[in-house]
Amino acid sequence: MFNLLQKIGKALMTPIAVLPIAALLLRLGFGDIFDGQIAVIMKSAGEAVFANLDLLFGIGIAYGLAKNNDGAAALSGAIGVLIAKAVYISIDKDVNMGVFVGIIIGVIAGTLYNRYHTIKVPEFLGFFGGKRFVPIITALAAIFVGVLAGYFWHYAQNGIDSFSNTIIGLGETGTFIYGTLNRLLIPLGLHHILNSLFWFQLGEYTYLKDGVEVIANGDLHRFFAGDKSAGIYMSGFYIVMMFGLPAMAYAIYLNTPEAYRKKAGAILAGAAFTSFLTGITEPLEFLFLFVAPLLFVIHALLTGFALAAAQALDVHAGFGFSAGFIDYVINYKLATNPLRILPLGALFALIYFIVSYYTIKFFKLTIFESELSEENNRNNCASNESTAFIAALGGKENIVTVDACITRLRITLKESGSLKDEEFAALGAKGVIRPDRHSIQIVLGTKAESVAESIRNAMSKKKF
Repeated sequence: MFNLLQKIGKALMTPIAVLPIAALLLRLGFGDIFDGQIAVIMKSAGEAVFANLDLLFGIGIAYGLAKNNDGAAALSGAIGVLIAKAVYISIDKDVNMGVFVGIIIGVIAGTLYNRYHTIKVPEFLGFFGGKRFVPIITALAAIFVGVLAGYFWHYAQNGIDSFSNTIIGLGETGTFIYGTLNRLLIPLGLHHILNSLFWFQLGEYTYLKDGVEVIANGDLHRFFAGDKSAGIYMSGFYIVMMFGLPAMAYAIYLNTPEAYRKKAGAILAGAAFTSFLTGITEPLEFLFLFVAPLLFVIHALLTGFALAAAQALDVHAGFGFSAGFIDYVINYKLATNPLRILPLGALFALIYFIVSYYTIKFFKLTIFESELSEENNRNNCASNESTAFIAALGGKENIVTVDACITRLRITLKESGSLKDEEFAALGAKGVIRPDRHSIQIVLGTKAESVAESIRNAMSKKKF
């Protein structure tokens, strides 16, 4: 189950990747940048994405879970979502599964593809064998899901509403819990599942589109639909990503021995600037996550406090991609009290720096010494990076599947017990996660996808 949840978390990145452009289009359609027909076109284009998130999730998750990311799985996911929705609405028009129907059908379609994409059928039905069989069986499964949802989803819906009301009722405490969990789940790759609930399901906002009432669910969609109460579960991330983490990076730099400072400074500066500008934090977080987990726990707690503080000061600032400076500028006019982020960010930068600096010093945490001392080993590694990784993974015959998310390789193996973490560290890994004896995740940073592709290409060569 844990492995499945990790795969779902990774697969969620595919549909989520389209949200930045949708959010940008909605932002451009608010009338203060463009006006007239251009604004209408921009807003309609962005709304088209948010109005069909369930369909996008079904397609994206099925695609992400399928072996070799095959398009037949994506098609099956789309068909499944359309059928399931039509069925449960015909039974109970008040049922609204939101993105959950996309997640459920996406998982089903991806799983069915992996199980049946090579199925053999009788010769007279040969046309419907193999990959063509997957949309058929997914459609049947979707009918079953639709019937169950039509009769029973209102119980789950009531549960989600109760959970939402409980979290909202907790005020800043609930926001603190969410913010802390959001960071703590990053090493497991499950934070996207948590975000799916808060950003795409929690809360409801009704607005008019062409004279018709439209319902927006989730902190992210409600924010870009114009709900001034939205953004609670997003605002505080600006404080962390633009101010807190860069300050922590500086504290790490000052605690790095002189012999390593020059190279450590270059790495930290790049990762900190990436966090500030774009809100992509994993390259920086994974620098200390495995070598100084105490520092990561402190970071998670401070993230929770940052979100709670933003809510207490009535700051509502959403983002389409992540809480970096780019999103801050783009969405400034849509936000409520966005200027308060700056002094609050400065305060948290100071807190992050002081707490990090003295934690590293008191506990004598080492961040860069071991990594940079491996540099000679890296220089002596095989010039072909993919060949070196395949060898470190136990050879081609030990590798079942090779995949990647933004910052980590996700490998399924016949056996992982004999593999050595030091070999991956010598190839530039920031950390290694072993969910079970058949799976391994290697944290590489933003080059993970290109490394995965080079490994797949190398393995596909007959003479490898």
